[in-house]
Amino acid sequence: MFDQLSQRLTQSLNRLRSGRLTEANIEETLREVRIALLEADVALPVVKAFIDRARSRAVGQEVLGSLKPGQAMVKVVHDELKVALGEASVPLDLSHQAPVVILLAGLQGAGKTTTAGKLAQWLGARENKKVLLASCDRYRPAAIDQLETLASSVGCLFHRASQTENAVAMASEALDQAKRQFADVLIVDTAGRLAIDEPMMAEIRDIERAISPSEVLFVVDAMTGQDAANTAKAFHEALPLTGVVLTKTDGDARGGAALSVAAITGAPIKFLGVGEKLDGLEAFYPDRLASRILGMGDVLSLVEEVERTVDEKKAKKLATKTGKGAKRFGLDDMRDQLQQMESLGGMSAMLDKLPGMGQLPEQAKSRLDDQHNRRLIAVINSMTPKERRYPDIINGSRKRRIAAGAGTDIQMVNRLLKQHRQMQKMMKKAGSKTAMTKLLRRLPGGGMPGGGGFGL
Repeated sequence: MFDQLSQRLTQSLNRLRSGRLTEANIEETLREVRIALLEADVALPVVKAFIDRARSRAVGQEVLGSLKPGQAMVKVVHDELKVALGEASVPLDLSHQAPVVILLAGLQGAGKTTTAGKLAQWLGARENKKVLLASCDRYRPAAIDQLETLASSVGCLFHRASQTENAVAMASEALDQAKRQFADVLIVDTAGRLAIDEPMMAEIRDIERAISPSEVLFVVDAMTGQDAANTAKAFHEALPLTGVVLTKTDGDARGGAALSVAAITGAPIKFLGVGEKLDGLEAFYPDRLASRILGMGDVLSLVEEVERTVDEKKAKKLATKTGKGAKRFGLDDMRDQLQQMESLGGMSAMLDKLPGMGQLPEQAKSRLDDQHNRRLIAVINSMTPKERRYPDIINGSRKRRIAAGAGTDIQMVNRLLKQHRQMQKMMKKAGSKTAMTKLLRRLPGGGMPGGGGFGL
């Protein structure tokens, strides 16, 4: 997400990081920023307001009178990106009496049902909530079956309505069931609908009045660009939206929806949906995303992900194999490391949060292939326990058998063994999860909530 915008803005602002600024070159930079925003499919009113605010601050003493005017200009753009994105993170309101009701609304195909499953997973894992999923989609029976499957996958409660003729009755029945089962949160999925379909909009207004949700979240596909903002505005006029969930953000290289939705609707973005996995839901932080757009990374989010995802027991076990014990670092340990990297979203997801990685040449990026790690895991799985523990015994005939079992060639096996030897050397300096967290915090921008430092 934001690849195109990030590249254009970074190129424009890099020229200002050193040297003295004038009103002329500030205006030239703002022109390039305007073009970058428009190419990213940001809504025109949002672009105009963004440039006007940035110009007002840039030509004043805030930039021209600064000791480091170039860096001050970068900070102006960073701050205005935060304003466009919503300025502050707005968490879910879970303070109401249980069951807290969350109602999902949106167009067909936006990803509401999948988002319901992801949200149940997120609430269970992050907030330790007992969640009940229910659907009041009386038009698509497959949606109810899909939601039941998702509920089973995330280990939460599920309610199937006894009758499917009336959506309002289905939602009310789900609320009664949530109370009987002492659920902390009830997530209600609804049928996809167009804002211009008045009977359908009347139905969801009736549902909202019947169950009085604490949160009404509009689920929208990020790849629809500024149309996402216009659709969200139409829904906001019909429903008391408390927030927006942008789905499929990993497939959106422009990012126009994120920069338009909050400004046009006034409803904060609360979550970003990434990928198809049920753990692919990220809380939305405007300051961190602004830093990522400007190539400053988002180390704080990466640190939080490491602390939440990395298995502490495995990390402590691995710590015993550092230093002099590095020779005991076997291929099983290497597989654990590769799998933990997968749980963090893969190499590409990690690099997206590291400062300066957006400026890597395309050739270097192409080498950071998550599929490569999965192939390495397949090769290790093709080995016997003894081979994984004592890789030195792997000779030519063993390599041929391992390669055939993993569906690859001997060259891949050789690359794996070479990489293992390199990791053994690295393990002499590596540590546990705590050491990994400290390392990330020492990266440029690691100590700043936005994930990037300005040097001001």
